[in-house]
Amino acid sequence: MANTTFNGPVRSQNGFQSITVNSTTGAVTVNSSFGTDVTLGTQSLSGAGAVDITNAFTALTTTGSAQALTLADGTVGEIKVITHVVDGGSAVLTPTTPLGFATITFTAAGDSAMLVYTAAGWAIIGSRGVTIA
Repeated sequence: MANTTFNGPVRSQNGFQSITVNSTTGAVTVNSSFGTDVTLGTQSLSGAGAVDITNAFTALTTTGSAQALTLADGTVGEIKVITHVVDGGSAVLTPTTPLGFATITFTAAGDSAMLVYTAAGWAIIGSRGVTIA
């Protein structure tokens, strides 16, 4: 299917979906849905590793103590939410370009951080239970 560019309002009675199609298998993955409710893509991250900038939400499962998490630079206006959903230890997030902080530490299930990417880096716009340093 070709890409389509619209000039002016676009309306749908039943909502919109942002999708990706696997070029090998043709399998369709819904990344986000826009209708009455907005549902954004989810990354399930277990243990240390990269928090992706492809999905708006990351569900974090820790499997040890002080696990290193990274967060690459995003696109201006991008919002990222990270929630510690399964507590098997702790994790320390270090973004490539943090704004006004250096790290965010998740230690218990429910700990959450919401960030927005600005021209100057990732800024924290909300948090619960995390330690910000």
